[in-house]
Amino acid sequence: MARITLRQGDITREETEAIVNAANSSLWMGGGVAGAIKRVGGREIEEEAVKKGPIPVGEAVVTGAGRLSCNYVIHAAVMGPDLVTDEEKIRAATKNSLLRAEELGLKSIAFPALGTGVGRFPYSKAAEVMIQEVGEHLAKECSLEEVVFVLYDEEAYQAFEREMGKVEP
Repeated sequence: MARITLRQGDITREETEAIVNAANSSLWMGGGVAGAIKRVGGREIEEEAVKKGPIPVGEAVVTGAGRLSCNYVIHAAVMGPDLVTDEEKIRAATKNSLLRAEELGLKSIAFPALGTGVGRFPYSKAAEVMIQEVGEHLAKECSLEEVVFVLYDEEAYQAFEREMGKVEP
């Protein structure tokens, strides 16, 4: 049975097979999680991503991981050029990230709190939407054995921990 794990820390240090980047539809990597991934993993990640864009908001594409410990970066477009997001965009981006992981036959993936940085979406609502989407995905037959939510700060971690408490027996 697949498990969902919460960690507070830096997603660029995760050793899951893939990490998810909270992207914009153009796939350029400026600030927040995207900027951190580019700084640690290398500019080639952004160069490969931009060649695959633009993509519709809610979609996700896969690139290599440069110097990161993971094998892939899944770029999930949670906002367009307006840098605004909402529940449905985060839901679709989460779902499509999981589908890209399945297409690659991955066993592990790490997500940040999508849309909560530049997109300013509330942690509590992002946690609700993302945990629900991951739970539905893991309830079906799938290759994933572990989904990790890597939360940068204490406030985000607590929001995801509260939401996990609602779904765990």
